[in-house]
Amino acid sequence: MLDLGSSLIASVNRDPSSIALTYNNKSLTYLEWFKIISNLSNSLFQLGLKKGDKILTVLQNNFEACTVHWSCQITGIIIVPINWRAKAKEIDFFVQDSEAKAIIFQDISCDEVQLSKETKKLIQITLGKKSNNFIIFKDLLIENKPFLKSYAKPEDISLILYTSGTTGNPKGVPRTHLAERSSAMAHVAQNLYERYESTLGVMPLYHTMGVRSLLAMSLVNGRFVVQPKFSASETLNLIENFKITSLYLVPTLFHDLIEFSSFNKERVISCKKLGFAGASMTSGLIKKIRNNFNAKHLVNHYGSSEIYTFTIEPKAFDKPGSAGKAGLNQMIRVVKINSNNPNDLTLVGEEGEIIANILSDESFNGYLKRPEINKKSIVDNWYFTKDTGYFDRYGDLYVTGRVDDMIISGGENISPIEIENTLSLHENVLEVVVVGLKDEKWGQKISAFVKCSKKIDVKSLDDHCKNSKLANFKRPKSYVFIKEIPKSPTGKILRRKILSGQYELDNFN
Repeated sequence: MLDLGSSLIASVNRDPSSIALTYNNKSLTYLEWFKIISNLSNSLFQLGLKKGDKILTVLQNNFEACTVHWSCQITGIIIVPINWRAKAKEIDFFVQDSEAKAIIFQDISCDEVQLSKETKKLIQITLGKKSNNFIIFKDLLIENKPFLKSYAKPEDISLILYTSGTTGNPKGVPRTHLAERSSAMAHVAQNLYERYESTLGVMPLYHTMGVRSLLAMSLVNGRFVVQPKFSASETLNLIENFKITSLYLVPTLFHDLIEFSSFNKERVISCKKLGFAGASMTSGLIKKIRNNFNAKHLVNHYGSSEIYTFTIEPKAFDKPGSAGKAGLNQMIRVVKINSNNPNDLTLVGEEGEIIANILSDESFNGYLKRPEINKKSIVDNWYFTKDTGYFDRYGDLYVTGRVDDMIISGGENISPIEIENTLSLHENVLEVVVVGLKDEKWGQKISAFVKCSKKIDVKSLDDHCKNSKLANFKRPKSYVFIKEIPKSPTGKILRRKILSGQYELDNFN
């Protein structure tokens, strides 16, 4: 297996004139971009950085973030990308935990970097024009000396991703060149990408989905169209102007795109290949995508930062809710909840915890500096995902939520996703999240928090559930209408914010 640096060089040699990157309405060929990547790589070495050192990046998706990522792959430097919204104390943690030697940041993150105590010990590189004793990134691109080989090896660490933990500090996920390239190759195969494909680069490069899109395009000499921050208006313009052929997004962004006022099917006519990950997609949203895109297929990719692919459902249009079967490089099981035994398998249709094999080429080897968590999460080469689900009689996996999200009401274990799917099919429901609120009688009361397009009568929602296949005991006992569903920067629904009351009521109702 090639390391990622050698892989990029192979793509440059394969077709140097193909378009690699588009940003700010500018485009670079693979050869043009590689010369810039080479210049940066030489400059990083001149600053005293060496193979195995770590660079922390606090960047939006932009030309510089993409260039730094590839420079790290050919130098063997380990990139540690974090959310550009990170606060000073969070940055302190990331610097200490990763043992970074340098930091690269932009104006929007400059204040927090300056407030950080730990960054003062690092080589500081800014994308801005004011030095303030910082090194100017643009100055590092002047060195004109070609890079003829990669310094990395397949077993070397390519990057460290940090998971967004709901409690405690985030966990570092070191991933090798082998795991990263294997994941990208699987992504190409499982999404049926072709040579010269193009994709929207809006999923953050501190998130596994963003990195996968960047790497996958390089393997097929494809074009990565950079978008620093999602905006439905700009997204539609980018798709139209550059005839983007594939979209790989979290469900929320598909929803926001379709609901945008100037969206129409003709504007996204070039998008033939659609994929989603990061969260389950409701049946209602899948129906909307089918009606509003002229796509050949919709792929449900279920995975994680730790092990990129768990399962793939290539025909999500035809089997809503299904996460499909194990990916090309994976084996999965569903075991009894809280059993911690990889051989304690559930029956067909029985809900349990989903586990995945870490012998996969796509897998990490354990969390950074967290032996106690590794011991709990990895048992006999099986990674316990903390996700719940079940196999149907055809061997397809259905993901029903998180172990911690399970609602226990009246002694019954109830998954919120089935209820959300049912409610999403109501014509006036835009988005919905279901949680269990504390209740003296039921233990937990099934409660639906709804974002709607216009005023909805509660009876209408209840009748909708009664007329569906949803069991009576799973029907919500209360409805709350809110203006927005709380989400993370990557579009994941934040149930904890609902549970703690961090939302704004809608005046519709």
